[in-house]
Amino acid sequence: MSIKNYIAIARPDHWFKNVFVLPGIAFAAMLNQVPISEIYVKIIIGLVSVCFIASANYVINEWLDAEFDQFHPVKKNRPSVVGNLKPVLVYTEYAAFIAAGLLLSYLVSPYFLAANTFLLVMGFLYNVKPFRTKDKVYMDVLSESVNNAIRLMLGWFIVTSFPLPPASLVLGYWMGGAFLMAVKRYSEFRFINNNEDAGLYRRSFKYYTEETLLISAFFYALTAIFFLGVFLVKYRVELVLSVPFFATLFAWYLHIGMKKESAAQNPEHMYREKKFLLFTILLVVVVAALLFIDIPELTWLLDNAFIVQARP
Repeated sequence: MSIKNYIAIARPDHWFKNVFVLPGIAFAAMLNQVPISEIYVKIIIGLVSVCFIASANYVINEWLDAEFDQFHPVKKNRPSVVGNLKPVLVYTEYAAFIAAGLLLSYLVSPYFLAANTFLLVMGFLYNVKPFRTKDKVYMDVLSESVNNAIRLMLGWFIVTSFPLPPASLVLGYWMGGAFLMAVKRYSEFRFINNNEDAGLYRRSFKYYTEETLLISAFFYALTAIFFLGVFLVKYRVELVLSVPFFATLFAWYLHIGMKKESAAQNPEHMYREKKFLLFTILLVVVVAALLFIDIPELTWLLDNAFIVQARP
C-alpha cells in the first residue's frame, strides 16, 4: 500500500481552484466596508475548510468513477482504476476530510457551514447513484459548475452573513463556471476522438456532439457576461470598463480548449499557457484598480442617459 495513492485521489494539486473563493471575499469586504485585516484568521480557516471539503468530493469522485475511467486514454492509469486502493481506507479518508472541513467551517460562521455543506452535497449528487448528475446531458455541466457559485458564497460568508450576496453576481459566477466546464467537456470529447469510448467513459457524451458543446459554451458565456454586467452597473459602475477584459478571457479560453491535447481538459496544467496566465493576472490588477478608482463621469453618464420614449 502506498500512501501516495491516497494523497493523489484527494487531488491537493486542484486546491488552487478555491481561488474562486477570493472574489467573494473581495466583493463582500468592499460592499460592506469590512477591512481584510480584521478577518484574515477567518479567511485562512475558511480556505483550509473549503480545500478539505473539495478533497472529500475528489476522493469519492475518483473511487466511484473507476469503472468509467478505464475507458479514458489517460485516466485509466489512476490508482482507483488499476486496483491499488482499499475501500475501507478510501471511505475513511472521505469521512476524515468531511469531518475536518465541517469542523473548521463551524468556526467561521453558521452561514459558511451551510454553504460548505451545500458544496459537499453537490459532490455527492454529482457522483453517487441513483442521482449521479454527471451522467445526465447538460446537467453534468450545470451541477458541477454550480460549485463556483458556492465558492463565491463561501467567500462572501467569511466576511458577512448579512446581507446575502447579490443574485446577479452569484448567477454570473455560476454561468462563468458553466462556460469553463463546457469548454472542458468539448476538449475531452475531441481528445477521446471515439464516440463509443467517449460514451463509455462519460455517459453524457452519448448525447453530445462537438457542435452542441460549443453552442452550450456560447450560451453560458453570454449569460455570464449579462449577469456580471447587471452586477457591475448596479454596485460599482467603474467595473464596466473591465468587461472587454472578461470577454477576451472567455474567447482566449475557448481558443485554448480547441487546441489538440488542450490544457483545458486538466485546469491544473494551465501553467503551460503562460501568456493566458499573464493576461489573467492583468485582469485581476485591472479589477482591483477599478474597485478603488472613482470615475464620476461614468456615474453621470448612467444617471443622465437619454431614453427615447414612444409618443402616445
